Amino acid sequence: MTVLSSSPSSANATARCTGSPGRPRQGSRGARSGVLLLVLAVTLTAFGVGCSERSEITAEAEAEPAGSLKEVTMPIAAVTTTVVEPGEEPRSPLRPAVQPGTVQQVTLSTNHHIEQQINSQAVRDFSPPSVTIPLTAQTGRDGVELTLGTVTSPDPALAKALAPADGSRAGFDISELGAITALRLAPKPATSDAARAALENAFYQAVYQSIAYPDEPVGVGAVWTVRQQVSGSVPLEQVTTATLTARDGNLLTIELNVVQTPKSTVWHLPNQAGQLEIVDYFMHGTGTIGVDLGQPLPVSGSVEVGGNQTYRDPNSSVTLRQTLRTQVQWGA
Repeated sequence: MTVLSSSPSSANATARCTGSPGRPRQGSRGARSGVLLLVLAVTLTAFGVGCSERSEITAEAEAEPAGSLKEVTMPIAAVTTTVVEPGEEPRSPLRPAVQPGTVQQVTLSTNHHIEQQINSQAVRDFSPPSVTIPLTAQTGRDGVELTLGTVTSPDPALAKALAPADGSRAGFDISELGAITALRLAPKPATSDAARAALENAFYQAVYQSIAYPDEPVGVGAVWTVRQQVSGSVPLEQVTTATLTARDGNLLTIELNVVQTPKSTVWHLPNQAGQLEIVDYFMHGTGTIGVDLGQPLPVSGSVEVGGNQTYRDPNSSVTLRQTLRTQVQWGA
């Protein structure tokens, strides 16, 4: 996911997204390598939208008259579910059974950790501040409508930037199998770029660490896989293995095991800044979520995905190593 925070790297990321500073001089390999590495701060994680997508969202929202909330819809890649083990009898289909107008109060918290090392230089921490978003979810004809409460962050600058977002809207379009098919965002016009980016990051992390149900009837102990492409500068195939460990009526406990694999051996950097070879890439995660089929969003749980990646500039001896960790939590 594209990262913007109150750290020094955020200002650089904003400038690079708009395409202003950071262009290398012709014929300077050192300058070119420097730019390649600086651009990495724009997309230090695969979760979420790329720079160009966020720029379009921000531009559309800022073009709206004061007092209006421009809603932007971003489609989410389709999922494919496959039952590995149907589980114990009795078996029944898992389907959202949310009545129109159902209201749920839930809190979404996200924490994203990024460390980066260039060759043998010191390890640098580019982690954006964590955010906590109180949500009021209400089911409607087109999915789940969300109203944001007072969003908080331990970073004072980001917390101040997020204050005008109180009352902003968001939403999920959801299939009959529970898969999120689109993310809708409508931050209030006074919401700053840094706050918008933090909200986008949080919701994209939640989207890609959610779960879809199998098409076949299943029972306790059932295992199924959910296969999906994750959008980003490095397109990934994500395979989530879900295990239904407990069921009490509509209340489900589901264990998740997440593995991500790059679909290319090359990372194409934003703004045509070049490309990096993917030397190795390992991302894996686990977690448990509590789901009420009569509620639109998870009622509890935590999922953490992390790993290590190595990239190399083919035009120099520069090697970049990253350690990433993303945690999504749901609670009352």
